[in-house]
Amino acid sequence: MAYTVITGASSGIGYQTALAFAGRGKDLILTARREEKLNGLKNTIQENHPNVEVHLLIADLSENEQVYSFYEELKDFEIETFINNAGFGNSDQIKDQELPKIEQMLRVNNEALTILSTLFARDYASKEGTQLINVSSNLGYNIIEGAVSYSATKFYVSAFTEGLAQELEANGSPLKAKILAPAATETEFAGKAADVEEFSYEENFKQYHTSEEMAQFMLELYDSDKVVGIVDGETYEFQLKDPMYPYVSRSTD
Repeated sequence: MAYTVITGASSGIGYQTALAFAGRGKDLILTARREEKLNGLKNTIQENHPNVEVHLLIADLSENEQVYSFYEELKDFEIETFINNAGFGNSDQIKDQELPKIEQMLRVNNEALTILSTLFARDYASKEGTQLINVSSNLGYNIIEGAVSYSATKFYVSAFTEGLAQELEANGSPLKAKILAPAATETEFAGKAADVEEFSYEENFKQYHTSEEMAQFMLELYDSDKVVGIVDGETYEFQLKDPMYPYVSRSTD
């Protein structure tokens, strides 16, 4: 029995991705900090897909010790797909940003993702049919005023994952590394980035996707042989692409 692991599954894209993969009959391992939210998701999945097995692992991925212990718990399972979805943003100008929040964002968006990607690649690089999907952002390819630090964390995610994808391919590894890069998506994300309790997407964005739509884009990426699934920031069309960053391989001659 092979499982799909989804981090940050208690809301938004992670929550809807869990429902979408359950609809495919995929057994799931879900993690987040909010146990009550995860239990609600598990109940919903089991009501609609009673044959799908769901395991919940509670972890705060801003704490590196918990990142390692979370992965250690996964050793009891065979994993098919690992989706690093956990992350959050910040919408302050650099001179105004609160450094404790930025430090936490770096730990979740970059450190936890790097640790989990590395451990998964180490264990599954040679296993057929496996995928690692890291959630970046359209802002992992564009810098926007007022979200420079967040954009920088997602530039790292995109560059790291594209590089990993190319390394795996060069080594003939069957594991596929991919990037989902959403644009504005109606979740809790924007409100948390701005540190406000209520946030209206209709008032702040001309266009945006729902998290259900993004979960379907996730499935399109999962089904494809492309590395990048990105939402165009102008047209809001979803596009599947080859790696976008320049990559130079080292010659062994």
